[in-house]
Amino acid sequence: MAHSMEGKVCLITGATSGIGAATAMELAMLGATTIIVGRNRRKCERISQRIKRKTENEAVEFLAADLSSQQEVRYLAAEFKNRHNHLAVLINNAGAIFAKRQQTADGIEMTFALNHLAYFLLTNLLLDCLKASPSARIVVVASVAHNKGTLRFDDLQGERHYDRLEAYRQSKLANVLFAYELARRLAGTRVSVNALDPGSVATNLGRNNSWLRTRMRNLLVRSMVNPQEGARTVVYLASCPEVEGKTGHYFKNQKEIPSSDGSHDTSVARGLWLVSEELTGVRFPN
Repeated sequence: MAHSMEGKVCLITGATSGIGAATAMELAMLGATTIIVGRNRRKCERISQRIKRKTENEAVEFLAADLSSQQEVRYLAAEFKNRHNHLAVLINNAGAIFAKRQQTADGIEMTFALNHLAYFLLTNLLLDCLKASPSARIVVVASVAHNKGTLRFDDLQGERHYDRLEAYRQSKLANVLFAYELARRLAGTRVSVNALDPGSVATNLGRNNSWLRTRMRNLLVRSMVNPQEGARTVVYLASCPEVEGKTGHYFKNQKEIPSSDGSHDTSVARGLWLVSEELTGVRFPN
């Protein structure tokens, strides 16, 4: 059942394709002021115009930023605040997997920077806007891959050993740990935080890798669900009244499910939080 999002400001990262684009379309259809974030300005322009045409909702905006760059994440947050003073829904969705180890402009391993630190930094920079809403929701798009993830604090950035799947799984575990730790820190506020597994979705994830891996991935796509189906749980957590006030949970197929045992280790979550503060320079407000 659709639930009106009239008057609510929603920001979705990684919204120029896949789950993010499908989520943006659905939220705009529900009447939300929808802000899409993507790295490519032209793609942002195209998808925002397409959403406006299909939904007849003129309250669709975009902000272009490369979220692997902390400077651009800060620019994104500042630009958002220039336009809006409150935020009802923040959907951290942007992510990628990298076949070879790469470093960002900040000198940080790309998978960890884009898939985790961007979520951490952007969320903390926008917390005041989230708290300014009558109620707000933070939705963290994780993955079943977190089940096999391990946080290697002695080699978080894969400097001694890099494996693309290990790096990706680690980043997805970091997503769930971050969501749970943030939920604990926001207890008693009107801001809820939940994570989800969208399922095996046919998206652009992995297309930045070699042609052979891409070809193998494309063969697997046939057994995957489409982005619209993958977006259902994201939209559910962003809009459904029955999850109002629920926080610190993990969902799949619009139902709460258990996450991995490792994702509930509070000491690991606190350690990740401290490392993330050091690497981004932000501090959770007291």
